[in-house]
Amino acid sequence: MNPRNIFQKKARLAFLAALLLAAVGGGYYALRGGKTTTVYRTEKAARGDITSTVTSSGSIAPLVTVTVGTPVSGIIKSLYADYNSLVKKDQVIAQIDPATYNALVEQNRGSYLNAVANLEKAKVTLVDANRTLKRYQELVKDGSVAVSDYDTYDTAAASAKAAVGAAEGSVAQAKGSYDQAKTNLNYTTIVSPVDGIVISRAVEVGQTVTASMSTPTLFTIAQDLTKMQINATVDESDIARVHEGGNASFSVDAFPEETFPGVVTQVRNAATTTSNVVTYSVILAVDNSALKLRPGMTANVTFVAATRQNALKVPTAALRYRPKAATDQKQAPLPKLGPGQKRIYVLKDGRPEPVVITTGIGNDKETEVAQGDLAEGADIILEEQTATTSAAKSNPLSTRSGPGMGPPR
Repeated sequence: MNPRNIFQKKARLAFLAALLLAAVGGGYYALRGGKTTTVYRTEKAARGDITSTVTSSGSIAPLVTVTVGTPVSGIIKSLYADYNSLVKKDQVIAQIDPATYNALVEQNRGSYLNAVANLEKAKVTLVDANRTLKRYQELVKDGSVAVSDYDTYDTAAASAKAAVGAAEGSVAQAKGSYDQAKTNLNYTTIVSPVDGIVISRAVEVGQTVTASMSTPTLFTIAQDLTKMQINATVDESDIARVHEGGNASFSVDAFPEETFPGVVTQVRNAATTTSNVVTYSVILAVDNSALKLRPGMTANVTFVAATRQNALKVPTAALRYRPKAATDQKQAPLPKLGPGQKRIYVLKDGRPEPVVITTGIGNDKETEVAQGDLAEGADIILEEQTATTSAAKSNPLSTRSGPGMGPPR
């Protein structure tokens, strides 16, 4: 091998070894000469208005929603309403093919007329049987006819009377079938039961609808979209803070920058349990005069549980802060807290000092201080961080190369 190449290779190895020694030496001096400090993030205790809230979510729906169906089966012949159609009460919105039901009406009409004719025939037979019986009553008195003959005609008269009763029953039964057939025929013409707007249509022309145990739904009509409601679910731990008549606000994804008002109209007592979580339904009345809200939208609801004015308040995050235990000294145990008490820490002379307070209402951002030895303007500690000061300034060898440490030429 060329001696010059060998010399260059040794020089590179020496340079890499020098860099490694410099890095190790710099780290050593940094560890020995570095200084650890604690930095606290604080916020001052201040007075102001505070609102306690309960958050939830729910679905927007019209106040009155009517499902329109049909109790008869058949083929949809015509549709006179579609999505978003404005309809009036008794307006025809669909038609089922009435041909089969027209035939049933005629068939039952014939049965009814036949039953009426049989009743008339039975009445005539009864009149004749009563007339014959009356004549034999006179004859049997003077002995012109035998009593057995009289009994025969008496039985015939009673049988004719029973036949009239049976015929009357047949007439009533036939009339009922006839009326039912006419009613079913009327059901083939589907009308709107209310004034409103069609928000759902579940059928198409030519589709067969079948009415069996339940009535099939053809249309869903909202009576008034300017007045809506929200069915929100509230956790059992928060339901006591929600009251009828209370104010609320909500937002929807369609208008993320806008907040809509609402009023609690009902807190239902029926509980719903899902995965061992108990919730209750809370109904909010919502004004939708601008028609921005649509049925089925998801609403993120905030209920106003309570409000305080000019209250002393601290950040809620301060209730969760605890100082990191010092490793070079033992700390005396803190006294036990009483009911409703919380311990926060204020920054005093550069160190955290505990203060016991009694909290009032609050939310995710701030909490009321109802009682406690806390002065307005005190620096409330939210969190702490540690920082290590580099020893580079006090140890020049950690940032400079030694003699002969330059790169090979």
